Amino acid sequence: MARIFITGSAGGLGLNAARALIQQGHDVVLHARHGSRFAHAGAVRDQAVGTVVGDLADLAETVQVAEQAGQYSPFDAVIHNAGVYSGNEIFSVNTVAPYVLTALMARPRRVVYISSGMHRWGTPDLQGIDWRNAARRPAAYSDSKLYVTALSAIVARRWPDTESNAVDPGWVPTRMGGRSAPDDLELGHVTQVWLATRDSAGDRVSGGYWFHQQRREPHEAVNDAAFQAELLAELERYTGLALP
Repeated sequence: MARIFITGSAGGLGLNAARALIQQGHDVVLHARHGSRFAHAGAVRDQAVGTVVGDLADLAETVQVAEQAGQYSPFDAVIHNAGVYSGNEIFSVNTVAPYVLTALMARPRRVVYISSGMHRWGTPDLQGIDWRNAARRPAAYSDSKLYVTALSAIVARRWPDTESNAVDPGWVPTRMGGRSAPDDLELGHVTQVWLATRDSAGDRVSGGYWFHQQRREPHEAVNDAAFQAELLAELERYTGLALP
């Protein structure tokens, strides 16, 4: 039995992952931007071992999310699932929040960051980036997913005792993906659940970018040491927090 924290787990892929993990017998801690969102979680909310509330678009609230989650630690795995596709909050939710939570929370055995195939259209140019206002970047969503995929690779390198991986869940028909999304919703949460709980007695998996349990090659910047260093410096400058 593992204890797992999932951000953005009151709906969509996060809720599906939580449901699957609970059905497998694991302890799950849920997170939602607002407490009212748990009304959509139904039985999963009742079966979870705890809930955490906080707006990941707000830096101060993200710090509070880390503090609340700490009450349920240690975690065997953390799944950074929360994400947005549009609006000024893209960088705050998709990149800054996973960084802050990673920096502040006790190290889990495994950490999974939700990426996207669209990260390949992201730009590694960080000049003039405004972490508060994604509207200033035409490809902000793709950029944010490139950055969080690179963060996953950075954590894999820095924390050799923690398995860190990024997952492309596909374009699935969730609230964010839209009803017309072409990929299979039932497969959307499978890889992150597998990475968070798999039997690793025979091998160790870290530093990967995955799509439907198959390892894929990410954007070339993801594993570029110079870009990784620049990204960490920018995130540390903005948040005031250093990644251990």
